[in-house]
Amino acid sequence: MSRTCELTAKAVQTGNNVSHANNKTKRRFLPNLVNVTLISEALNQNVRLRISANALRSVEHRGGLDAFLAKADVKELSQRARLLKKQIAKKLAEQSAA
Repeated sequence: MSRTCELTAKAVQTGNNVSHANNKTKRRFLPNLVNVTLISEALNQNVRLRISANALRSVEHRGGLDAFLAKADVKELSQRARLLKKQIAKKLAEQSAA
């Protein structure tokens, strides 16, 4: 399991620890990933995702998983999230046509 957010594609970054004597050693900046269960209102089902805490705040700010995925760029999403986005768009199109 990679250390990447499934919604925002936030991943591990690298940098340096810099001491007082200006010695530099490599380090890794890990994203704050949390396992969450989000509710898709269009699909009427729960979805388990491993996302960053920042993405969780963004999902809540936009009004839920469906609204977040509707505005999200496909290139940033994981394969599972892309599939969810397609399913949600299809379901919403069916509901608006009926």
